[in-house]
Amino acid sequence: IGPKDAKPDHQVGARTVERDLRLLHAVLNFATLARDGRGRFLLDRNPLKGLPIPKEESPKRPMLTSEEYVKLLDVAPSVHPLLALVVLLCHETGHRLSAVRQLRWSDVDLDRKLVTWRATTDKIGFEHTTPLTEEVVRTLTAHQKVQATIGDTWIFPAPKQTGEPCSRYVLQRWWARAVKAAGLPLVNGRGFHSLRRKWASEMKHTPLRDLAHMGGWKDPATLLAVYQQPDLETQVAALAGRKPLKSVAQG
Repeated sequence: IGPKDAKPDHQVGARTVERDLRLLHAVLNFATLARDGRGRFLLDRNPLKGLPIPKEESPKRPMLTSEEYVKLLDVAPSVHPLLALVVLLCHETGHRLSAVRQLRWSDVDLDRKLVTWRATTDKIGFEHTTPLTEEVVRTLTAHQKVQATIGDTWIFPAPKQTGEPCSRYVLQRWWARAVKAAGLPLVNGRGFHSLRRKWASEMKHTPLRDLAHMGGWKDPATLLAVYQQPDLETQVAALAGRKPLKSVAQG
C-alpha cells in the first residue's frame, strides 16, 4: 500500500494487536524448540518474553435485535437466494459462518432433523451433531428440491467457482447489501457473528453443557465470557422464579 492509499486516521484496535502479538509469540516460542539442519535451535530465546500484551477493556460485541433480524431476513432473498438460507442457518444453529457455508447435503439428515458439523470445517476442529429447528428443515427441504442435488455436494455452492463453497467474502458483500436494503444502521463488527451472539444470549435458559455443544463450543467458559450478554428481562424472570430455601443439609 502506497502513501496515497494510507489512512492516517485509522487506528488498530487493541484486540487486533493482541491477536497479532499472541501469534508472534507462538511462532517465536516454536523457534526456540525447533532445530535447523545442523542441530542448532532456530532461536536461543523468545525476545518478546515478558512483553505485556494489550487488552481491550470493554470490547464491543454487537448483536442484531429480533426486529432487525426479521428486516434483514426479509430483504435477503432480493440480494441473493442463498443469503436468506445462510442467515437463517446462522441464526437458528448459533454456528460460525465458516461452518455454515461449508455444509454439504450429506451433513444434513432432514428426516431426523439433525446436522453434523465436520471437524475439517470447524474453527476449533470440533465434530458434533446438533438438532435442527422446524423452520430450518422446511427451508432446507424446499432448497434441496430447487437445487436438485444430494450427497456430498455443497449446500451453498460458489456462484462462479465450480466445486467450491460460497466464499465468506462473497457472503460478507451480500450481508452489507442486505443491511443497506433493510435500512439498518451500520455498526462496526455487526456481521454474521452477531447472529451467533444473539443465539447464545437468547438460549441462556439452556443448561450450559448442552448449550455449548449445540453452538459448537468445546469450552463453556468461552460461551460465558465472550458470547452471552446480560439482559434485564432475563434477570427479572430469574427473580420472579426465586424459590424460598426451606431446609439446608448439615454436614
